[in-house]
Amino acid sequence: MPLDQIGETLASVYDSLLAEGVPEHLAALVRQVRQSAAEAGRARAEPTCADPRGDPPCPRLALVVEDDAEVRALAETLLDETELDVLGCDSAEAALDVLQARGGEVALVFADVRLAGEMNGLQLARAVATLWPRARLVLTSGHAVRRPEVPENAVFIPKPWRPIDVLLEAERAASEPPSTIV
Repeated sequence: MPLDQIGETLASVYDSLLAEGVPEHLAALVRQVRQSAAEAGRARAEPTCADPRGDPPCPRLALVVEDDAEVRALAETLLDETELDVLGCDSAEAALDVLQARGGEVALVFADVRLAGEMNGLQLARAVATLWPRARLVLTSGHAVRRPEVPENAVFIPKPWRPIDVLLEAERAASEPPSTIV
């Protein structure tokens, strides 16, 4: 999908998100994406990496978002065993910075629901589902989470999670081609 169409889609989504009361961090990010998409539509820049099925493939990234340093390190170490590159963040705001810079590379976002900072993992998941729909979303928490709060395309794994469950989601993120934006 051309970037100008993505920008138009984001603009319509942005308007509906504002009606729901979006945190200022997300609203600012959406405004930046809209501006970048409009500029890219005028400039028509060349793609930064090859087709995911071609050679060389685009780098694929797993983003671990967890404010507990020990749990984050455990998840990062586990995901290091996959073919994905791994990057950890201690807050949703830090994750959004990474996504803004490298969103096209992110195959998996593995995030705790409760995070330090102004945004929680559910707000991050909604932003990812809206702005980076190709990324596989996996949310985790030691506390009960109602399904309506979790984006439709997200997977929820309760804590304590089993390593095999996390590895299976990483494998799905790495092996399944990114979905086409419709």
